[in-house]
Amino acid sequence: MLGRRSDRAKMSLDPVRHLYIHVPFCARRCSYCDFSIAVRSSVPVATYVESIAREIAQHDTQRWDLDTVYLGGGTPSRLGAGVAAVVKIVRENASIAAGAELTIEANPDDVTPANAASWVDAGVNRVSLGAQSFDPSVLEWMHRTHSVEQIATAVGTLRAAGITNVSLDLIFALPESVPRDWGADLERALELEPDHVSLYGLTIEPHTPLGRWRAQGQVVEASEERYEADFMMAHERLRAAGFEHYEVSNFGRPGRRSRHNSSYWTGEPYAALGPSAHSFDGDARSWNVAAYADWERRLRAGESVVAERELLTRENRLSERVYLGLRTIDGLLATDAEIDVARPWVEAGWVEITNRTIVLTATGFLRLDAIAASLTLAGSR
Repeated sequence: MLGRRSDRAKMSLDPVRHLYIHVPFCARRCSYCDFSIAVRSSVPVATYVESIAREIAQHDTQRWDLDTVYLGGGTPSRLGAGVAAVVKIVRENASIAAGAELTIEANPDDVTPANAASWVDAGVNRVSLGAQSFDPSVLEWMHRTHSVEQIATAVGTLRAAGITNVSLDLIFALPESVPRDWGADLERALELEPDHVSLYGLTIEPHTPLGRWRAQGQVVEASEERYEADFMMAHERLRAAGFEHYEVSNFGRPGRRSRHNSSYWTGEPYAALGPSAHSFDGDARSWNVAAYADWERRLRAGESVVAERELLTRENRLSERVYLGLRTIDGLLATDAEIDVARPWVEAGWVEITNRTIVLTATGFLRLDAIAASLTLAGSR
């Protein structure tokens, strides 16, 4: 007897509307970075583009009806005009919807009038600019390759080229030993009138320059109090400037939420290309080999670049439903048991409950992991 398709089966047959492409190249490794990158003084653009063409040929792209394409890294802007070649390959193999969001991450020192013009011609309409700080000494400590002056110049260049959706990345919660005026950084960012701001609290990972400095006793991670103070200052100032704090780390002007990143937080399927890139088909997550050289070698040999595939269990789905739901101000549509657990947090100022939906406040965002763990436990009973 034939039954109805399950929601999970239906999801796996739905069109893929989101594509992530990992571009691993960087001029140098930032002090805090533990991403999959390939430090190159000269970027092998032609080889990389050829490898992307080989990998996309391994996919069934007939179901790819893309609403967002996101080039992340690494530093995608180091491809220069090669960005257009990558987008061209995608267009030749899949459908990109009219009005799709095409984002690239960029470093300020890569943003030239020629590069920006080529990106716009390729269809790029959103740029996430890695500013990180407006303090020269902080940029040097972070091993950033750009100057403070190049940030404003890059924003002006992008807008002159026709890119009207510009996001700025900033890092907060630096070690106490690093002199930094976080409030001044926020003001400098607002002066550039960005459409979106992403904030990342500094974490110290073991296999990074910063991790080695900590092991040697040169730096100590910021205290929880410092982290919370920086986070709340950003929340208050950006909200006052008209931004919507729509996700733990992200602020957008009205209508400027990141459509691509929002797909991750709502559990939609997405495809991915490039070294270390992660995909989700509705049933399972898979990820590619991390090292650029290994990824490129496998593609030349006609081999799969998938390193592992993980089928989501019931427990995985339960925890992800809770965690992802709580990440944004759209909130978590909750069960009775979850609402009962969350009620005391309303008085504490961590959550709001409206129409059976639990939404974290800014102070609740700071406690996301603990709140999600408690609600997941309640849902599993």
